[in-house]
Amino acid sequence: MSDPSSPTAPLATLGAAPAVVFRRGLVLTMDDAHTVLHSGDVLVVGHTIEAVGHNLEVPEGTAEIDASGGILLPGMIDTHRHMWQTALRGYGADWTLTQYFVWNYLEHGKKFRPEDCYAGNLLSAIEALDSGVTTSVDWSHGLSTIDHADAAVDALEEVPGRFVFGYGNIHSAPWGWSTSADFLSFVERRMPRSDMLGLQLAFDVTGDREFPEKTAFEAARELGAPVTTHAGVWGATNDNGIRLMHEHGFMTEETVDVHAATLSDDSYQRIAATGGHASVSAESEASCGQGYPSSWALRRHGIPISLSVDTSVWWSADPFAAMRATLSSDRTREHLEAHARGDR
Repeated sequence: MSDPSSPTAPLATLGAAPAVVFRRGLVLTMDDAHTVLHSGDVLVVGHTIEAVGHNLEVPEGTAEIDASGGILLPGMIDTHRHMWQTALRGYGADWTLTQYFVWNYLEHGKKFRPEDCYAGNLLSAIEALDSGVTTSVDWSHGLSTIDHADAAVDALEEVPGRFVFGYGNIHSAPWGWSTSADFLSFVERRMPRSDMLGLQLAFDVTGDREFPEKTAFEAARELGAPVTTHAGVWGATNDNGIRLMHEHGFMTEETVDVHAATLSDDSYQRIAATGGHASVSAESEASCGQGYPSSWALRRHGIPISLSVDTSVWWSADPFAAMRATLSSDRTREHLEAHARGDR
């Protein structure tokens, strides 16, 4: 065993070292007891956190990093990020939702080439890791061809993070592309369902009473892939979509309802009853008009909440900014509701 007080190993030795230990950091364990270790150590062997504590004994040859003055915490998870759009990061900072839809569906979104999707995904994956996000759901709804999908996955595989590839194509109906031979072949060829790369199907439910999206849900079920869907977005999706999903048995604990910002109590109750969860993107919801950020309503119904940055077309990839925006909007709504009741 090596001496815990030995000098920090040069960073150049990290790749060759059998393990890495971070010494003397402020460790936020995020365990059930919310344990915080002052001047704590974290030992990583391969891809596994082997031990957390004080003055840890480590294997011979372990590279050491002095984390004094720093904070160590588990990598964060972003459950909804349109990574391909990072190729135009900041381009629509002051757009409304309508302007974004025009850009996405009718203008530049249609012009993206596979190499543009690759560039956006590569930049987004790197900036996610740089901001502390080690698992990202790539809500990749710009995949107009299989070549675009291959390019997007190529980029994700170049970056040492965990990703869930949310396959989508806003330029074609989901009941068409989700059952096509090209798509099914792509899944067989490129989706290993490993710890580092997973699969979701990403599409929205319009609320059409005929429920044409049923075919896409059946395809997802056949593939064993969860569905992530924009639900409760002003002017786009509403309670009818939730009702149809629920009545046809396609709402499960794996279903992710993104935004969920304009839904009724009935819809929230359906989500809660089926064990689903919601992905909140408070910055984009508050700024572009998707609806009031829904964390306050979701909490009332006991629906688990995850956070996301949505798209860098509007905002940065900083998860702490997403946290602050969520907290601020949640507390603002709680105050407004209290004031309406006459509470102090």
